[in-house]
Amino acid sequence: MAKTKELSKDTRKSIVDLHQTGKSESTISKQLGVKKSTVGAIIRKWKTYKTTDNLPRSGAPRKISSRGVKMIMRTVSKDPRTTRGDLVNDLQRAGTKVTKVTISNTLQRQGIKSRSARRVPLLKPVHVQARLKFAREHMDDTAEDWENVMWSDETKVELFGINSTRRVWRKKNTELHPKNTIPTVKHGGGNIMLWGCFSAKGTGRLIRVKDRMNGAMYREILSQNLLPSVRTLKMKRGWVFQHDNDPKHTARATKEWLRKKHLKVLEWPSQSPDLNPIENLLKVRVARQQPQNITALEKICMEEWAKIPATVCANLVKTYSKRLTSV
Repeated sequence: MAKTKELSKDTRKSIVDLHQTGKSESTISKQLGVKKSTVGAIIRKWKTYKTTDNLPRSGAPRKISSRGVKMIMRTVSKDPRTTRGDLVNDLQRAGTKVTKVTISNTLQRQGIKSRSARRVPLLKPVHVQARLKFAREHMDDTAEDWENVMWSDETKVELFGINSTRRVWRKKNTELHPKNTIPTVKHGGGNIMLWGCFSAKGTGRLIRVKDRMNGAMYREILSQNLLPSVRTLKMKRGWVFQHDNDPKHTARATKEWLRKKHLKVLEWPSQSPDLNPIENLLKVRVARQQPQNITALEKICMEEWAKIPATVCANLVKTYSKRLTSV
């Protein structure tokens, strides 16, 4: 069927004017040469909306009913790792056939997008309480307080980059909700062990630890690398040293060494690598380079560490309060 030509604005106005003078729809139709059904439609629109202009169109109806949307939201809220295919099948069983794209669009209208799941430590109740205590005690610390911390860590870097990711459906700023994360254990895989430190002023030294580290080796690393890094970065008097609760760090001999060096140590909750901003500095940069052997991996680690701008370190420390808020 051919598409009918839309009436001009003047013709529509004439229909309304003639109607207001008391003319019938048949008379108006004959006088203006317009179909009676069209005249009736124009008059009804004018009576309802007080205008004959084209109204905004609502577009195609949603393929998923409000009940279907609620079902989808319940499913992804209960299990954020649900796939689009699972949701398509759920709806199909309920009598609604849709595509994966429709599922994505529907969830996005509800403020939910598919994002990579964060990897976080596997936490026991005692760890949760310790982390909460740490966050509450330091929520009021100033940016200047955190700028005076020398952060450190030992980490294993894998030859073929970061482990594969899992995706979850979540709203913005909910990346650390337990349902949206992947629990990890501290010592899992990896090819070379590194020790490094940094502060808001920039990166300190980064070294490869080739042998199995014990307390004596750890204290030697601190002596040969931590203290020179403090001098190079010109840390203020009263600076604070951060390391985690690894047994080598909490050993009596290590505590005594720190005491003799008059180093103030930040009390640290176990299973909290996500609270240490050093975690963000190196691994992603190395993974982008895709090293193919251990020698190349070590070389790239050292090169990428040396290239990290002081501004990146400063920004990580500046936004530290956000980590505490997440906890």
